[in-house]
Amino acid sequence: MLLPLLRASGCRRPAAPASPAAAWLRAAAHRGFPAACRRWAALPAAAGAQQVTSFQGVAVRSLCTSSPHEHPEHGRLVYKGNLAKAVLGVRFFSYSTSIFNLFMMPYIMLKTGIGFESLLIQAAFYGLIGFFTFVTPVTLHVLTKGYVIRLYYKDEMDTYTAITYNAILAEKATVFHQKDVKIPDITKMFTTFYAKTKSMLVNPTLFPNPQDYNHLMGYDKSFYFNLEEEKEAGEKK
Repeated sequence: MLLPLLRASGCRRPAAPASPAAAWLRAAAHRGFPAACRRWAALPAAAGAQQVTSFQGVAVRSLCTSSPHEHPEHGRLVYKGNLAKAVLGVRFFSYSTSIFNLFMMPYIMLKTGIGFESLLIQAAFYGLIGFFTFVTPVTLHVLTKGYVIRLYYKDEMDTYTAITYNAILAEKATVFHQKDVKIPDITKMFTTFYAKTKSMLVNPTLFPNPQDYNHLMGYDKSFYFNLEEEKEAGEKK
């Protein structure tokens, strides 16, 4: 009897809040399905566009603040040799074989009895072992000690820092000024230029910016000829 009385008095149960799906269905009924679909997809698309824009801004800021080609001490990286790993591997292999020969020499002499042979055989044996033990590593070091692994440049001081390998295969930094660069009169196989008195070997085609190579070699300087000095030199001859 309570229920009919409540209905008669006009009391009704409060309606539950409409869900997004129900709201979309009502909008589709009044406006049509295409318009409702466009309105439903507008909100997520706008939010996604804001997220993408903010992400791109963060990425651009991070790229602008970091430069992988800058060295805090040496400056800007202008050159990187492509044979650095090959040079290091060949020299390491040569050093390894030399050490192996030194350890194996007493064993070979004991097993083969060369120490009791004639003096000529001993000289030939020692010469062969000594060549592969000492001469080969020294020759490789002389030929590749000037190979530039990396080359840095400081614009404000006009100085270069060349990274090479030393005798123990550790990186060695050589700092020189552009005015210290001397080009050899005769083209040499393992020398591109001299930094003071040290020979350096670089590949001109590996410079990302050709202007850096031209400045290193001094090709960007204007040539000046003194005609009076040339005339005096000609008269003296």
